[in-house]
Formats: sequence, structure tokens, C-alpha cells
Amino acid sequence: MFTIGDFARHGRVSVRMLRHYDAIGLLRPARVDPFSGYRFYEAGQLARLNRVIALKDLGFTLQQVQAIVDEEVSAEELRGMLRLRRAELEAAAAAATARLARVEARLRTIESEGRMSIHDVVVKSVPAVRVARLSTQVASFGPEDIGPVAGPLFDELCRRLAAAGVAPAGPGVQHYEDAPDGGGIVVHVAFPVAHGEGHGENHSEGFEIVDLPAVPTVATIVHHGSMDEIVPTAQTLAHWIGANGYRSTGYAREVYLAYGEGDPAGWVTEIQEPVTEAGRAG
Repeated sequence: MFTIGDFARHGRVSVRMLRHYDAIGLLRPARVDPFSGYRFYEAGQLARLNRVIALKDLGFTLQQVQAIVDEEVSAEELRGMLRLRRAELEAAAAAATARLARVEARLRTIESEGRMSIHDVVVKSVPAVRVARLSTQVASFGPEDIGPVAGPLFDELCRRLAAAGVAPAGPGVQHYEDAPDGGGIVVHVAFPVAHGEGHGENHSEGFEIVDLPAVPTVATIVHHGSMDEIVPTAQTLAHWIGANGYRSTGYAREVYLAYGEGDPAGWVTEIQEPVTEAGRAG
């Protein structure tokens, strides 16, 4: 048998923690000296202690831990819980990283107010283009809603195009519209395809072929870096539109000139916002 101090040392926990676990009935000592009150533990109790600590670290309350260990959870079941919790923590960490990037982008926007560069804005026309696309609906136009779905949707579109033997004829395009039910934004991800592909077709592989209409006038600006940091660039374009006698007539398209794996700092995106002269009807 081990004294409570020795057992704590072998279990890599504190004596205070063992006393608390005893008090709530989570891990009772194997024997308590009736005269001194000293607690003694057996080596076999380390197995229960290990399960208690693992479950506690997974985020379960001590009451939940007790219910689980009393059911004699196997090592494999614990491993499954650990995998699930690890995936949750990784997702939370990724979300926190993306959130921090968005906050940093907003701060840069605030810091640069009143002195934004506008020399990179170009006005041009955009021809009609036939695309293969997938679509999904999200809650808002914010990067926090669009970012998590756009990349996977592009990956899925690439997979389906490959399965159908359809080769992209240009860089990826992302465009938006209000959801018909008024409940958010429809995100469309697309690749240009050859005009031999039929307009209006819904392929058995699960994508549609549509023609994006020509836009006679767009104000464009090039964004360098992650899409999580697009707000300052988009607002630079908005300042230019407001200062140069134009008004926006809809959501911008995003054309991904350089995008994919690797450092997002190397990504290049052209924002194409449809505009008209402010004095003209729309």
C-alpha cells in the first residue's frame, strides 16, 4: 500500500486533490487507519485515478466523471472521447486564430482611416462567363460565416469537376446574393468552363453550369493575403467608390488569381464591385 503522499506522487496529482476526491466519493482510499485517520491506497487504484484525470481534462464535471468511471469505461472508449475532444479543441483553436486575424484586420482599418491608398483601384468592364458552381447559404456576409464554408466548397467543386472530366478554364470565382428567404447570404463558388458545357445543366456529379452575366462597369482592387483580412481592402474600395462619383449596385465578385495551399500571405484576390455613376438610375 501507499501513503496518500506516495500515491499522489505516483499519480502526479496533489494530496489536496486526493483528499477532495475522497470527500466527494470519487476516489476513496483502499484503507483508512481507524486511529490516525491516515489514508492508504493500492497501486491498482492508479487506473481509476488516470481515468478521472483524463475525463476531467476532457472537460467533464466531477459529477459526470464519477458517473462515467463507475460504468467502468474501457481504455478504447476513453481514447474515442479523447479523439473527439481533441477535434473540438483544434476546431476551437482554429476559430480563435481566425477571429484574431479578423480583429487585427479591423484594427488596421481603423488605424488607416482617412489615409487609405486609392491608387490601385481600376474601373473596367467584365465579360459574361460560363461557370460550373456549387452554392450554400450562410447567416451573414461576415468573414466568420463565409470563411469556414468557402474553402471546403471549392475543394468539393474541384473533386466533382475532376469526377466529371470537366477542366476549369480560369481562376476560381466567388459571388454572392441575398438568400431568397431573407435568412442570410447565398455563397456561390465557381470555376470558368468551356462554352461547350451546357448552360443551365445540373450534372449528375452535383454541380450546375450557369452563365454569369457581363457587368458593364466594375470598380476593382487587388487584395493580397488571407480572405480573413479582406475587410481593409474592401473598405478601401468602398472609400474610392464614394469619393469618385459612383455607387455600388450589388455584391462584389472575388476572383482568386493566386490561391490554394501554402502561406496565405501569397494569395492574390481581385475584388470586382459593380458600380454605376451616382447620378444615373440603376
